[in-house]
Amino acid sequence: MSAVEHIEDEIRNMSPEELARFRKWFLEFDSRQWDEEIEQDAKAGNLDKIAEKAIQSY
Repeated sequence: MSAVEHIEDEIRNMSPEELARFRKWFLEFDSRQWDEEIEQDAKAGNLDKIAEKAIQSY
């Protein structure tokens, strides 16, 4: 069984309270990951062309 399959089984067996707590944690975790990815892309200049295009369109 893979790690993902194990996690899926664990989630299926959670009580409604545990699932609500996990859902809240995961949304916060996922948001932080997304923010970090965007920040890294911005620092690397990967968003410069998009920003320039938006400025020109404005």
